[in-house]
Amino acid sequence: MPASLPSPMLAELRKRSAAVRDADPAAQGPGASDLRDIDRRLLAAFRWLDEAIAHLEVIRPVVAHRFTLEGVATIATPRYDRGVVSYRRAVLAGFDLIERLELYYRMANDLPIRVVVPPAAAAAMEERLRGAQLDFSYRIEHDDAARTRRGVFTVVPAVMAAIRFVPDYGRGVVVVSLRNVDRLEPVTLDFAPAVIGEPVLEDLVRLMLGEANAFLRRAPLAGVGAASARQAAAAAATTLAPSHYGRTSK
Repeated sequence: MPASLPSPMLAELRKRSAAVRDADPAAQGPGASDLRDIDRRLLAAFRWLDEAIAHLEVIRPVVAHRFTLEGVATIATPRYDRGVVSYRRAVLAGFDLIERLELYYRMANDLPIRVVVPPAAAAAMEERLRGAQLDFSYRIEHDDAARTRRGVFTVVPAVMAAIRFVPDYGRGVVVVSLRNVDRLEPVTLDFAPAVIGEPVLEDLVRLMLGEANAFLRRAPLAGVGAASARQAAAAAATTLAPSHYGRTSK
C-alpha cells in the first residue's frame, strides 16, 4: 500500500510554526543542552549542600530564628541538630534527569514545652501541633480532689525543616519550596536555573541559620497564575514526619 501523501494543511502548519519559533526563541522550549544544564546545576548544588550540612552537624550552631505557633508555643534560637540531603532521578523528556533535590534538617532545644488546655479543646490543639509538624505527647491530669480535669500536651522543642528544589524542565525554572526554615509555614520561589550556584547556596545556609534573608529576595514568589499555583502547592506539600528523615535512593 503506497504511503500517504503529506497533508497540505500540515505542511502549512509546519511552515508557520517554524516561523514563530524562529521569531520567538522562547517558543522553542528548552533544548537538550538546557535540560542537562539544569541537571548539572542541581547535582552541583547537592554536592555543595551535602558537605555544608556535614560541617553544620559537627559545629551545631545556634539558629537565630523564633518559630512561633501563635497562642501556643515558641521555639526560640534552637541549635542545628542534624540533616540529610538527597536527590531522585527520573527519565524526563527522554533524558535521565534530576526529578527533585531535597534537604531535611532538624533544629532543637533541650527543655520540653508544656501546653495546658481544657479537655474539650484537645482535638483542636492536636490539629494545630500536627499542622506545624511538631512532635508531642498528651495526657489528662486531675487536681488533688480528682474533680478538675485538664489536658496537658508535652511538645518536643524541635523543628523539622525541609527545602526542595523541583525543576520544571518545561518552563525552564526551578521551584524552591521552604518549609519551617524561618517560620512555621511554607514559602515557594521560582528560580532561574542560571542563578543556582554557590552564592545562592551560601545565602540559603545563611537563611537556615538566621543570619540573613537575602535568599528570599533572589527569586519571585511562585504561584502567579493557575498553573503556577498548582505547581507551587505540589512543591510545598511535603511531609516532615521522622519516617521521611533519611537519605533517599538516587
